[in-house]
Amino acid sequence: MDIRLRGHHLLCLLGFRGMGYSAAYAANMTNVYNRLRDEPGTLVTIIAGPDDLCACFPEGEEAHCENDSVAGLDARALKQLQLQAGLTLPWTAVIERVRKHVMPEDINDLCITCQWRSYGVCEAGVRTIKRGEWLPPLPQAEAL
Repeated sequence: MDIRLRGHHLLCLLGFRGMGYSAAYAANMTNVYNRLRDEPGTLVTIIAGPDDLCACFPEGEEAHCENDSVAGLDARALKQLQLQAGLTLPWTAVIERVRKHVMPEDINDLCITCQWRSYGVCEAGVRTIKRGEWLPPLPQAEAL
């Protein structure tokens, strides 16, 4: 089965290091990340609006998945990657688009409204991909 992702999540996944809006959200994103890391031929369908990651946004918090600002993040990411909603392609093809069309510093403009941008992990993720490397293993969660 393919994974449904919105435009900006194609870039978010490159910088994912285990952080999220909640434990359930982070666990879901971990599952998606590890599948793409371990099975790079996984098909990704680009969609407009809430996707398989948004599905685990915490209840009771102000959901932003349908806000105009998030739609703007999607539009900027898709334009930069020269992709559009409705396409289905293997994750490896998404990575090739990143290598060809995105520079680490582009994250500052593409993701200008994102609260996670200040951590620098997305820039680092793009840098890793640009070096020809693959998605790194996620950091181990600390035992409680």
